Amino acid sequence: MEVLTVLLVVFIVAIGISKIAKGSWNFTFSGNLAMCFMLCFTAIGHVIYAEGMTMMIPPFIPFRKEIVYITGVMEVIFGIFLLFPKYRRVTGIVIIIFFVLILPCNIYEAVNYIDLATASYNGAGPVYLWFRIPLQIFLIGWIYFFSIRKRV
Repeated sequence: MEVLTVLLVVFIVAIGISKIAKGSWNFTFSGNLAMCFMLCFTAIGHVIYAEGMTMMIPPFIPFRKEIVYITGVMEVIFGIFLLFPKYRRVTGIVIIIFFVLILPCNIYEAVNYIDLATASYNGAGPVYLWFRIPLQIFLIGWIYFFSIRKRV
């Protein structure tokens, strides 16, 4: 839920500031700025909850903790690249691929009742997917709308 809150609050504040400062609503930049903030916010979780996030990756995959840290760094880089129109479209496509690739880890987390914050097996379980999968689809749609879609 925090992810969605960060995304929407930053978006609303950014479009408000753009209207006051420039006299127009800059939805494209505001949407990408909000996603940048959201990705940086989730990247912090890769450090704070590294143990729990490592548990999300099935044990047969090597270098799990390294993957957690690397994907956190990738999220920051993706977010920054969204702020530059020249790189926005390609970055958006890469982010969508990334979001699709990490979904199995979220499913693994839910099926195994993993709690990221406590690095334990006391999580919400499969019921978590009723929120997570629609959120993932929403985030993919957000990226498409603000970063990839051709403007008329």
